[in-house]
Amino acid sequence: MNLKEIADELVAGCRENRAKENLDKLYAADAVSVEAADAMGMGRETHGRDAIRGKHEWWEGAHEVSDASVSDPFPHGEDRFAVIFEVQGKVKESGESFDMREVAVYHVADGKIVREEFFY
Repeated sequence: MNLKEIADELVAGCRENRAKENLDKLYAADAVSVEAADAMGMGRETHGRDAIRGKHEWWEGAHEVSDASVSDPFPHGEDRFAVIFEVQGKVKESGESFDMREVAVYHVADGKIVREEFFY
C-alpha cells in the first residue's frame, strides 16, 4: 500500500469502528506508538503491534465515548501523514467527562505504519 492508501484506510477504519482490525493490515509488527504523556502508567512508548492492540483495548475498557470525529489525513512528503482526532465521553471508573482533541502523526515505511505519535 502507498501512503495515501494507508492514510485513507486508517481514517476509514477509525470512522467505521474497525481500528483494531486495521492493526494487522496497516501496522508493522515492530511499530512504535508514542503518547504525549504517560496516561496509563506504563511509560510514553509502546513497542510492537500486539502492545498497541493492548492500548486500544485499555482505551475501550476505560472510556465511554459519546461522540468522536476523525479528520481527513494531512500528508507530509512520502513517509508521513497526520490526523486530528476529537473525542467526547467519560471515564468509566470516575464518571468524569472529557473533551479531547489530539493530533496523530504516522510514519510509514515499506507499506506499513512504523511509528505513531500523539500530540495534545
